[in-house]
Amino acid sequence: MSGPGSAAPDGPTEQTATPSAAVPDAVAPERAPEAIGRTPFGADPQQLRVPGDPALGEAGARVRRASVGEEPISVEEMARAVADPRCGAVVTFDGVVRDHDGGRTVLSLDYSAHPLAQQALAEAARDVAASHEDVLIALAHRIGPLRIGDTALACAVAAPHRKLAFSACDALVDEVKRRVPIWKHQRFADGEAEWVGAGG
Repeated sequence: MSGPGSAAPDGPTEQTATPSAAVPDAVAPERAPEAIGRTPFGADPQQLRVPGDPALGEAGARVRRASVGEEPISVEEMARAVADPRCGAVVTFDGVVRDHDGGRTVLSLDYSAHPLAQQALAEAARDVAASHEDVLIALAHRIGPLRIGDTALACAVAAPHRKLAFSACDALVDEVKRRVPIWKHQRFADGEAEWVGAGG
């Protein structure tokens, strides 16, 4: 019997002899190379599609929700909007109000929207749906006074497989921040305040 500090016995032990957990070829499902490995954010969405997946419809019909308003929003609400038996993945983004910006403590903020913000949000969602053919989208941006920890932007993307859902959700958030005319008025603990684009 080996005690603390004693040399390990020669040859494999029960622990070291455990075989790797490789799935036999006979039972491993056949998958395209792009369907495994790291999620390629910014990749060509066509490369992330899996042959044989069902069509989900035209781009406009696949945007289940795109709204701007003062009512509280949640990613759970968006996830319910994209729930679909054809989709095995739902990816959400919860953009919450943080307590700092540029090294200064943020106390509170107000979001203001251009009259065309709703249209711009819907157009951004449709464009992402058009470039990612097998996804369903729901998103909402809150405006008005928000507290630290409140959700300002809630998004959900459903797809038959996870990689397309992750990639499309990332693209969706980028497009919203780039194109939708919404601004935030931040109030800092030092008594100062500033207006910045919501993409910050």
